[in-house]
Amino acid sequence: MTLLPHDRYCDEIAHQVGLLRTVVTSGADLSARVPTCPDWSLERLVRHTGGALRWVELMVRTRAREEVPEDQVPSGEGPDDAGDLDAWLAETGEMLVAALRAAGPQAAVWSWAGIPTSGFWARRMTHELTIHRADATLAAGMPYEVDPEIAADAIDEWLQIVAFVQRTMPHDEAAQLRGPGRSIHLHATDGTPRLNAEWIVEFTEDVIAWRRGHEKATVALRGPLNAVLLAFYRRLPLDSPELEVFGERELLEFWLERATFG
Repeated sequence: MTLLPHDRYCDEIAHQVGLLRTVVTSGADLSARVPTCPDWSLERLVRHTGGALRWVELMVRTRAREEVPEDQVPSGEGPDDAGDLDAWLAETGEMLVAALRAAGPQAAVWSWAGIPTSGFWARRMTHELTIHRADATLAAGMPYEVDPEIAADAIDEWLQIVAFVQRTMPHDEAAQLRGPGRSIHLHATDGTPRLNAEWIVEFTEDVIAWRRGHEKATVALRGPLNAVLLAFYRRLPLDSPELEVFGERELLEFWLERATFG
């Protein structure tokens, strides 16, 4: 598995913040419920996302060696006036990108996933934005697309997170994703040979094994890469018309119920 360059993640964070701002300024009802995060309004979703970016910016900028409580993040909850949300989000994105670029990918920074570097946070915030922007567009009734390279990397990262949780959190539901003889194939039908947007996920007695490639599996999920990404993150139902499921659908549902962290 090859990570994208640090500057690529920084560029994408700036791009995704800009797209999220487009949702905020589109005239969408900020009080509307978010279908994929039903406890949140669109405004709450944006504040949550911006707050996460500010939290990471503070840790990267200060080279934090331990977790910083979120209530110590200046302006972490956003402005009181919803009308100021766009300007706050713009400032937030600029702050984070500047901190990440200044740090480079190898600066020592606390993280929760066993990779204590600023590079971890550049990647994590790229995909935090990628998925929560999908939540926002669904709430606003707007179209959603993401660059194929970013979408594929988001799936890679999610599989890494599942494996990390299996290793370090034995009581988490991800621990139930064990037992040999079962496998999942994710197949993006619009991928290019260079991108190789197919994955095999094998259940084992310990930690999942996964790799890019085309192989027969217990169950296969096929569709355009955007749709496969959103289904894998439980943002799109498996019975959506752009998706096809072959084999033991119950295994895929079992995975989706137990491998959700965001």
